Amino acid sequence: MINLHFFPSKRIAFYMARLFITRSAAVLVALVAILMILDLLGNSGKILAHPENGNAELWRYVSLRIPGLIQRFLPFSALLGALITLAGLNQNSEIISMKAAGISAHQIIAPLILAAGLIALVHFAFQERVVTRATAALSAWDAVDYGAVPPDSNVVANVWLSHGDDLIRVDRVTGRGDGVRLTGVIVADRAGGTIRRRLLADSGRYLPGRGWELTNVRLFDLETNQLQRLPSTIWGAGIEPDQFTLAQVDPNRLTFLQLRETITQVAATNRSTATLESNLWHKLASPFSTLLMPLLAAIAAFGLARSGQLFMRAVIGMALGFAYFVADNFALAMGNLGAYPPFLAAWGPFLLFLLVGEAVLIRTEE
Repeated sequence: MINLHFFPSKRIAFYMARLFITRSAAVLVALVAILMILDLLGNSGKILAHPENGNAELWRYVSLRIPGLIQRFLPFSALLGALITLAGLNQNSEIISMKAAGISAHQIIAPLILAAGLIALVHFAFQERVVTRATAALSAWDAVDYGAVPPDSNVVANVWLSHGDDLIRVDRVTGRGDGVRLTGVIVADRAGGTIRRRLLADSGRYLPGRGWELTNVRLFDLETNQLQRLPSTIWGAGIEPDQFTLAQVDPNRLTFLQLRETITQVAATNRSTATLESNLWHKLASPFSTLLMPLLAAIAAFGLARSGQLFMRAVIGMALGFAYFVADNFALAMGNLGAYPPFLAAWGPFLLFLLVGEAVLIRTEE
């Protein structure tokens, strides 16, 4: 008699979910540890190059970098955890025993999908509460070359802006609203596409209604080859502070609600928001991609282990998972370029591989 319940017995469901969660966690710890060591080896020289930095700063870097690694590799760890779990159950003939008891393939996978859903919720909460803050702090620290971070943590580095024909580059932007401060200002004054003058200033502050007061200004005229030095000057009338603060928005530093608000602000300046909208939807799609992993790994659960094809089935399951991550990154890149609509760029790969995984599972069950 066929079991018509969506889940198998509570004991089997809890047993399989526990195996999946513990194995996924073990894979995640191993991956993050290895990647963190490699990342630290590559960046420790830059951190210790600052004369006041030492071991404490290295540990600070580790604490700020680990949340990002966990956020990025949690779905991949779930894939490997599901493959290890299902291959082990197949190897020990536990899958055959379940099917002999009338439990279908979908019922066997159901506990893993439920556990993956719980992981996805934790992943999303972790991303919103921990990863965004750690990424913002690490970016602000990196912007000052791992030195002392200014009291205002709203630091954006290497900002480019166009104003009319002029090109503007700012090494560092701090603050918000009328309190925005610029550090390392370079202005290419162009006319007809040709640079006529080049302005450099150490710092700048916003004067409402007047423009920007730049200090320690060097003005080089390319036509006369003359250099003029000024202690200060007023420049950039009509350039609002939010044009600098919104010129380079890092979605990884913002929560879902903050990014949605930023999109509204950018749209009010008549600028394209396709890239930000793609990343907004991806903040949901990325954590919930964990739901796909047991389905893509399910091919390793079925088929006789003694047939010698268990390893090949596990490889196929891993290949499906890798294909999803490649398709996800490709679609997000296309969304950032405006080639795909934002919703399709974020959720298209998820829906596609949901159908692929379901088709493989049905075919395997037959």
